[in-house]
Amino acid sequence: MSKSESRHFDSASKEFGHRSDVFSGVMPAVPLAVVEEILLNLPAHQVVRVCRLVCPEWKELVDSAAHWRERCRREGIQPCDASRPPKNWCQFYFITKKRRNLIKNPAADDEFQGWEILENGGNGWEIENNRKPFPDNTVTKCFTTSCWLCLKQQLIDLEKEGYNAAFMDQLQPHIKISDWYAPCQDCGSEYNINVELLDDQMKQISDFQPEVVVFEWPNKEPWCQTTHVFKNYGPGVRFIRFTHGGKDTRFWAGNYGIRITNSSVEICPAAEI
Repeated sequence: MSKSESRHFDSASKEFGHRSDVFSGVMPAVPLAVVEEILLNLPAHQVVRVCRLVCPEWKELVDSAAHWRERCRREGIQPCDASRPPKNWCQFYFITKKRRNLIKNPAADDEFQGWEILENGGNGWEIENNRKPFPDNTVTKCFTTSCWLCLKQQLIDLEKEGYNAAFMDQLQPHIKISDWYAPCQDCGSEYNINVELLDDQMKQISDFQPEVVVFEWPNKEPWCQTTHVFKNYGPGVRFIRFTHGGKDTRFWAGNYGIRITNSSVEICPAAEI
């Protein structure tokens, strides 16, 4: 929350505090259904940080699952599987509202912006148009590797992305990673990925590092997807380090190695996994 927002909510809280006696006198004459309708039309963060403090009746409304379930319904936020409703509708609402891909430039639309090149073997990393049909037709480009190892990396600062220490430590939301890769049909190739959850000292708390995927030559393999969900990883996660890459297996000059695109890291509610 910005300083200006903080001042706004502090002053609002004081105002509600000064007028609490007025509200407590009026509340019995105002149907709670009317109060809830008012709350549902206010910004969610204001309802939690300000309105919840007005009186016990308002606190009970704001803390109820029914309030957040209705807010989700009105804003079109629903679990993927209706048979598995969220255990906490308030958490589900806020995590879903904040959900987005934390990887910058995931599909090579901005050249290599956002990525740190760790290894640039052979002819190095290049960008080309997708030669194989991609499941999402809006993804038209990919990163390509060469005859020696090519690796690139992004470091995600969760605090800067709006996920503060209290949020990560208390809720420990699921962290879902995804990456798409495909071999060049003219050559064999290798693909590898390593995603790490790090503390504030850059020490590893948890990681996902599956075995290297090897494609023989010749091949007609389509785009493949790797996914992983970090759960119950404990307190202390402040950064996510995403590293991936590969090479070709025949040491050909040019860019005949693995193709990579549409990478993602998302903070997700449990009901969405």
